[in-house]
Amino acid sequence: MSAEKSLIHSHTAMPGRADSIRLLIGIFGIGVSGPLIALSTMPVVTLIFWRNLGGALVIAPFALRHRADRKAIAWAALGGFVLAMHFIAFFLAMRLTTVAAGTALVALQPIFTALFVRVKGGHIPSRAWLGMMVSFSGVILISGVDLSISLRSFTGDVAAIISAALAAIYVMIGSKAQQSMETSAYTSICYATCAMTALPIVLIGGFQLWNFSGNEWWLVIALVVFAQLLGHNMFNAALKRVSPAVVSLIIFFEVPVASLLAIWWLDQTPPLGILPGIVLILGGCALVVLRTRPVKAELLP
Repeated sequence: MSAEKSLIHSHTAMPGRADSIRLLIGIFGIGVSGPLIALSTMPVVTLIFWRNLGGALVIAPFALRHRADRKAIAWAALGGFVLAMHFIAFFLAMRLTTVAAGTALVALQPIFTALFVRVKGGHIPSRAWLGMMVSFSGVILISGVDLSISLRSFTGDVAAIISAALAAIYVMIGSKAQQSMETSAYTSICYATCAMTALPIVLIGGFQLWNFSGNEWWLVIALVVFAQLLGHNMFNAALKRVSPAVVSLIIFFEVPVASLLAIWWLDQTPPLGILPGIVLILGGCALVVLRTRPVKAELLP
């Protein structure tokens, strides 16, 4: 395969073995976050602050070993701000519309990412677009179809779509920033900025910041370990070599993982479409990455 052809296909290339393992760990970590958030009674914006501050503090000792230029630091800080806006939009959507509708619309993230890659000049083959639509249909099958129409639910649906677009921008920024800085440096700055963005909202909004029960703090620690360190960190590490389009595609699996864990932890009734939905997500992902060689070098624009 020529260098030019390899570059064209890089945005749909199957990740190498190490990055595939990172992405598998990442989807488990992200999938755990939903049930953990459901178990917590801490105000959402307070939860955003503590989980990101905790993640930043844990990673900081490793980040201090590496240097980064001002431009890379600015990209990382921008990533943190966008991540905070994504979280706020997502949780706003969960409050205003149904969980089913919000989950399905936020799952538009991979499609937004592919669009942004295309706008930047990257090539996304028609087979990949088809695969993303197949996977998205699997998400809808699992989460259900919400046909309720009201100003409140419409506002929530719009917030969910904005959240999906912001998540795609966050992934694109992570890919860009890590071209010139290590993952630990990027994530520590990103999480710290996200926490500092959430803090004024906590204070101005009059939300409780501490004096929570021990159980609430254990849930925060679990979110730091799973959502931040095993979730976001693994995805960000993969972004150094894997296209944002492929990394975002893997996030489709957050829905079935969270659904399965909710059955176990929250005694929720499993969705009727969970098994065929997983099959559709797997099939769609296969359409995107099969017959494309793994990325062996940094190929992102």
